Amino acid sequence: MIKDKVIIITGASSGIGEASARLLASKGAKIVLGARRTDQLQRIAEEIEAAGGQAVYAKLDVTSQADNDAIVSLAKDSFGRLDATFLNAGLMPNSMLSALKTDDWHQTVDVNIKGVLNGVAAVLPTFTAQKGGHILATSSVAGLKAYPGGAVYGGTKWFLRDFMEVLRMETAMEGTHIRATTIYPAAINTELLHTISDKGVADAMGGLYAKYGISADRIARVVEFAIDQPDDTVINEFTVGPANQPW
Repeated sequence: MIKDKVIIITGASSGIGEASARLLASKGAKIVLGARRTDQLQRIAEEIEAAGGQAVYAKLDVTSQADNDAIVSLAKDSFGRLDATFLNAGLMPNSMLSALKTDDWHQTVDVNIKGVLNGVAAVLPTFTAQKGGHILATSSVAGLKAYPGGAVYGGTKWFLRDFMEVLRMETAMEGTHIRATTIYPAAINTELLHTISDKGVADAMGGLYAKYGISADRIARVVEFAIDQPDDTVINEFTVGPANQPW
């Protein structure tokens, strides 16, 4: 079910996005990579193609609606269609609220919430018109449970849980057959950990990740499983972490 599907991946320059792109491409998907670091995207696309896969890329700032619209156009111009989008871009600059890192708060909301809204707005016209498509999004266990130091980040992920569930319900009501899947990773060893700007919180999270962190490849396999399901099958939510995790 994955072979020949055209899939956009945001936040594709590293971590979960990169791992998912490589795995899906190896299964025959046609990958459209989006992120801000085009040098990384070029390297990943070239390596996918060298391994026999297909990939194109574009610079993508998810906070820009124009950029999101443009990557949808790139997918359709390059491969003639669009089947799925994996909204994976995110930031986690955690800090205690008393630190008043308000610039971080606003940037987190812009990327984690507005970035998803822009990505969904970009694909909905296409998916609605063709009466089919799959929207996947990366939330977090912080979107299921509150953690000190993660009020704003967690808030963006709680929003995502509600938004994606309502999206699933509305598209079912409208008969557009658009699937919505939300993934809740726990401690995943990616660059996201390095976006934490508060040293105390970063040190504490670093210790947690060192003990419980798992590789991005495990999330990629969940993405693969969700996309590989028949088009009339909805996989709503996945929570992914190590068996001995404390969450």
